[in-house]
Amino acid sequence: MKNLKKPPWLKKRIPPFQDIQKVKSILEQTDLHTVCEEARCPNLGECFSRGTSTFLILGKICTRNCGFCGVEHGAPMLPDEAEPQKVARAIQKMGLQYVVVTSVTRDDLPDGGASLFAKTVQAIRALDPKIKIEVLIPDFQGDSASLKVVIKESPDVLNHNIETISRLYPKVRPEAGYKRSLYLLKKSKELHPHISTKSGFMLGLGETHEEVLELLRDLREIECDFLTIGQYLQPRPDRLPVLRFVPPEEFEEYKRIGEEMGFRAVASGPFVRSSFQASEMFEKKSFR
Repeated sequence: MKNLKKPPWLKKRIPPFQDIQKVKSILEQTDLHTVCEEARCPNLGECFSRGTSTFLILGKICTRNCGFCGVEHGAPMLPDEAEPQKVARAIQKMGLQYVVVTSVTRDDLPDGGASLFAKTVQAIRALDPKIKIEVLIPDFQGDSASLKVVIKESPDVLNHNIETISRLYPKVRPEAGYKRSLYLLKKSKELHPHISTKSGFMLGLGETHEEVLELLRDLREIECDFLTIGQYLQPRPDRLPVLRFVPPEEFEEYKRIGEEMGFRAVASGPFVRSSFQASEMFEKKSFR
């Protein structure tokens, strides 16, 4: 299939190198990975220049091979038990007050890596209990025991991306499950109602308008609080192609519909990603 030409609204200014280098230097000093770099996020320059990043724990090699994702797939090494302290040191150096911690999927581990998420939250809380923490977790193969390990530490936001509509799961997330992801978010809300839940998905993979509305309804039915909607961009040649570039006005329409449905905040736009401007969303401020 011939690649679609990117429309003008998908052009982004790259910040000055020196603005980006400070964050890159801190990450290199602490031997940490970020999902910004590993997933080839288009907002990397903007976020790094603002002194923020999304920390990637449990290594940088994923045990799954999703059709949309640019993260490396293969056999990962054993987790680095020092990672929680490394994350805490980087946060201290960067002076962050809102932190997003995510991971690759680790189906090779008995708890899916839940214990390292918990230890990372503990390390951040020990650094400064006032820091707000958002965990962007994998599905833990639907294991509620692993989920409990994470939410027992009371992160401020439990984020798990649904990624796409139900019909496209066999192509986009063949090793995951639409109902499994919904269950994870629902279970979190049932166990700890005070923890905000958040999810996100991509447009441009072949979904219809009605299927998007159905997804929105499914997320509201399980009382998901925050929602992010962004444009899928092919991260490398062997990943799924973009079938459609969705215009900004369509993203605005889904934002309006989501807010009318009752989401506490909706960020919807071509460059929106699950952790982009996460602190502003938590504070329910406006988005660009």
